[in-house]
Amino acid sequence: MTPQEFCAAALERVGRVLVEGEDTFRLLLAAFVVEGHVLIEGVPGTAKTLMARSLAQLLTGDPEPEAQPAPGRPAPGGAIRSHFQRIQFTPDLMPSDILGTMVYNSASASFSFRPGPIFANVIVADEINRAPAKTQSALLEAMEERQVTVEGRRLPLPPLFTVVATQNPVEFEGTYPLPEAQIDRFLLKVLVGYASAEAERDIVRLHHRGFRMADLGAAGVAPLVNQPGLLDVRRQVAGVRLDDSIAGYIVEVERGTRSASEVQYGASVRGAIGLMRASKALAAFSGREYVTPDDVKRVAAPVLRHRIVLKPEAELDGATPDDVVTRILGNVAVPR
Repeated sequence: MTPQEFCAAALERVGRVLVEGEDTFRLLLAAFVVEGHVLIEGVPGTAKTLMARSLAQLLTGDPEPEAQPAPGRPAPGGAIRSHFQRIQFTPDLMPSDILGTMVYNSASASFSFRPGPIFANVIVADEINRAPAKTQSALLEAMEERQVTVEGRRLPLPPLFTVVATQNPVEFEGTYPLPEAQIDRFLLKVLVGYASAEAERDIVRLHHRGFRMADLGAAGVAPLVNQPGLLDVRRQVAGVRLDDSIAGYIVEVERGTRSASEVQYGASVRGAIGLMRASKALAAFSGREYVTPDDVKRVAAPVLRHRIVLKPEAELDGATPDDVVTRILGNVAVPR
C-alpha cells in the first residue's frame, strides 16, 4: 500500500464518524507516519478523543502476548498491551501509573514488572496539563527516547508508539502548563474549534442512529493495515526526496521565527526538522516523491506555533504565533 492509498482509505473510513475533521485527521496521519507526536488544543466536546480512537482503530491484529519475566527482572519491552490506551491526567497521577511498576509476588518471593498503559500503539494523554511536572516529564521522556527505564533497565516501546495529547485552552485552575522545552517534543500542535451548525446537525443524526465511540468497528471504521504494512508506509515516506532549495526554504522559515519583532523565543533547528518530516508526509499523501513549497506552507503553523513564545507586549496587542508564521511565509522567497 502506498502512502497515498493509505491516507485516502483512512480518511474514507474515518469520514463515517468524523464530521468536518478531515484536515485535522490528515495531520494526525502525517505525524503517525513520520513517528511524531501531536498536541491537540480545543474545548471539551470537539472530537479530540474520537480522532485518536479512530487512528488506533485503523491498526489491525491482536496485541502481542506479554512476555513472562524471569524472577526478579522486569518484562522485556516492545510488546503492546492494546492498540489504544487513554490516560486521564490528574494532579495525583504518578509516573508509575503511566510507565508501570514492579510488583512483588509472594508465591515466588520475587518481583516482576507490570507494564503501564504507555505500552500501546496510540496513547491519548487527556488534559496533559493537569498532571504535575514529574508525571509530565515521565511521558515526555518516553516520547523522546521511545523507551522507559524501570529498575535501571531500559524497555523499548512498541514500534508504532504515538502520543496524541489534549489540553483545554480556556480552563487554567489546577493545571500545570507544559514548559517550552517539553512542548517542543511534539511534532505538531493542532487547534480544534467548534463545528459548524450543519456539521453539528450531522453529528446529532449520527448519534441518533446509535453511534457509540466505544464501538467504532460497528460504525464502519474497520482496521486498514497491519503493523508490517504501516512500517512499509513509513519507509516510503522516509524516501521522499527533499531538494536543497526546499531544505534552504525550510530553514529560512524556521529562522524567521527567531528574528520576528514580536517573538521572545523562536523555533530551534528541531522546528526545521519537524517541517521537513511533516512536509514529506503530505507530499507522499499527495502521491508525489518530492516535497514542494506548498507542502511546507501547509504544515508551517502546526509545526511552529507551539515553538514560538511571544513578547508580553505583543500578546497584549492581540498577536498570535499563527500571525507570525503567516507573515514569515509571505516574506520568505519561495524557491522555484
